[in-house]
Amino acid sequence: MTFPIISSLILLPAIGSLFILFSKSSTKTYQSSKYLALFISISNLLLSLYLWHEFDSSKTDFQFVENKDWLYGLINYKVGIDGISILFIVLTTFITPICIVSVNNSIQKNLKDFLVAILIMESFMIGVFCSLDLVVFYLFFEAGLIPMFLIIGIWGGERRVYSAFKFFLYTLLGSVLMLVAIISIYWIAGTTDVEKLYEIGVDAKYQKLLWLAFFSSFAVKTPMWPFHTWLPDAHVEAPTAGSVLLAAILLKMAGYGFIRFSIGLFPIASEYFVTLIYFLSLVAIIYTSLVALMQEDMKKLIAYSSVAHMGFVTLGIFTMTQQGLEGSIFQMISHGLVSAALFLSVGVIYDRKHTRIINNYKGLVKPMPKYAIILMIFTLGALGLPGTSGFVGEFLILLGAFKKNILVATIASLGVILGAAYMLWLYKRVIFGELKDDLKDILDLTRSEIIILTSLAIPILFFGFYPEPLINSIEVSIENLINNFNMNLAQNKL
Repeated sequence: MTFPIISSLILLPAIGSLFILFSKSSTKTYQSSKYLALFISISNLLLSLYLWHEFDSSKTDFQFVENKDWLYGLINYKVGIDGISILFIVLTTFITPICIVSVNNSIQKNLKDFLVAILIMESFMIGVFCSLDLVVFYLFFEAGLIPMFLIIGIWGGERRVYSAFKFFLYTLLGSVLMLVAIISIYWIAGTTDVEKLYEIGVDAKYQKLLWLAFFSSFAVKTPMWPFHTWLPDAHVEAPTAGSVLLAAILLKMAGYGFIRFSIGLFPIASEYFVTLIYFLSLVAIIYTSLVALMQEDMKKLIAYSSVAHMGFVTLGIFTMTQQGLEGSIFQMISHGLVSAALFLSVGVIYDRKHTRIINNYKGLVKPMPKYAIILMIFTLGALGLPGTSGFVGEFLILLGAFKKNILVATIASLGVILGAAYMLWLYKRVIFGELKDDLKDILDLTRSEIIILTSLAIPILFFGFYPEPLINSIEVSIENLINNFNMNLAQNKL
């Protein structure tokens, strides 16, 4: 196939954002800018679905590879996909139009600039998931900080500047070490091409230090305990669309990085540090779940639940089992859908009453029955009820964990119970009880809100009952990753 479909996926939102940026500003233009942004994002979604359709899941090698010399041949612009990356690209292109539609009421000022930031963010995020060169990956990985920094800092809440800088500094600090590691890899191996590095391997004596450098960046972005403190602040202050992008896509870049680079490039170090990962993952699952139980702000509760869910993801990744890794990817896709849906649900009632404090709501089932039904689906998805996508991911992760370490898996299982506790506790307090007087005039879901939330509810339920499309896409790539991992370990022991 000669058509550069992956580069088109990366460039289309960025080019579209330029058209929006340089269009004349007026109230009518703002509306037309929104329609244009929506058209661009839906076009990108259709392009990514076509890519998924054309992708051959039976092959282990990278497909649709594009390779061009860049910066006098020092860096290669190399992109391509395998079973691990294709699902994240589809998720990114699916969430972006939902974010654009959701800005109906929440963004009142500089809407055009906000749409530009979202589209540029989409380009960078897609670039992360298909980069096959470490330098290109790093550029896309770090560039995504800038639009998210602006989204939080300009369109956020009262403490937006503090939260934006906290988010930026935390994530940048970890990434500086990753840049040093990438330069070191080029010095050791003579290339930053991911495919070549998979073939030749990285010298065993350097792997532990390089693994820790990459870990410093991925652990902050995941975020893993104790590097998670920026996330609740960022979520609370970010506008609804910003929270959706942050939870649904941005956190997944780190999980993807762990699979692609930590395990793929540094298998010996990954095996060595597995106990550390297990410990940090279990603390994240149990501790942040308990913290979530104590929250009074709905966004903070969902933010802490995200840390707990990503704890399951890191646990599953480092089980190095077929079930664990498949479960982790499935859980990331599921969490992307569920967390996006939960933040949008909070945004619905926040737009009406301008408060996220749980105690300010009670008895919403009476004036908002449609909202109560759809929120119930998302709540059940978040706690991992069978029949929702959340169950499949957590079940596979725990299955992989039980194969490796029964004690670790047992402790992690407690996180499922705690997850059910804080999500049901949230639902009970907001939806049931006697209706407060100041909520009697609150309006139920509008047509656009129903469309947005239903578009997320359908895949959550569909993949809960029928996970095969996702599992089939990743199965062969995961098998290949595990085989290479075990082969490298065996060679090192010899």
